[in-house]
Amino acid sequence: MLKLLKRYWTVICRPSVYFSLGFLTIGGFIGGVLFWGAFNTAMELTNTEKFCTGCHEMRENVFAELQSTIHYTNRSGVRAVCSDCHVPHDWTDKIARKMQASKEVWGKVFGTISTPEKFQEKRLELARHEWARFKANDSLECRNCHNYDSMDFTRQSVRAQTMHTTYLASKEKTCIDCHKGIAHRLPHIPPGETALDSPGQAVPRGDEGARVNPAKP
Repeated sequence: MLKLLKRYWTVICRPSVYFSLGFLTIGGFIGGVLFWGAFNTAMELTNTEKFCTGCHEMRENVFAELQSTIHYTNRSGVRAVCSDCHVPHDWTDKIARKMQASKEVWGKVFGTISTPEKFQEKRLELARHEWARFKANDSLECRNCHNYDSMDFTRQSVRAQTMHTTYLASKEKTCIDCHKGIAHRLPHIPPGETALDSPGQAVPRGDEGARVNPAKP
């Protein structure tokens, strides 16, 4: 096998006997364009709502919750799909996120969240992983749609204006600090623990963790 690989490598490195340099250059360019087009097409396919909800773990749990929120149905008709909140738009950040997300296939392959009961058991752990990721990247995915410089503070509540102009403007806080549970229900937080970083959020108690959403600014 090793000899065969060496033989192929020698052929690849050897100057072409049959084709001109111009032909090889043009052929390489066309091949590169086709490869890049296929790569980006596949990349965008994995960003669709249909792809993200293709497995029942997502379709029957978090996607079902999303459908009852303002991010899914609202008066303006603007819908945020899974990738809008979980994949950055900038290419380099998108590739890094895709590489990171490949680890999430583990849950599908090994059935760690294959039933609603298993999902609820892992819900707090999964949520904390995602909260930490948002915190670390300054809620980059939120900024796919929301821009601080474009906010009309006159149309926000007094508390929202205060939180945004004080904590968000100074970068002391980021979106996820106040908006946990904005698209999915908050998990139950065990007594003595908290996942909240800012005031204004309602912590689910006991079985209420499956029903209570946080107060929004």
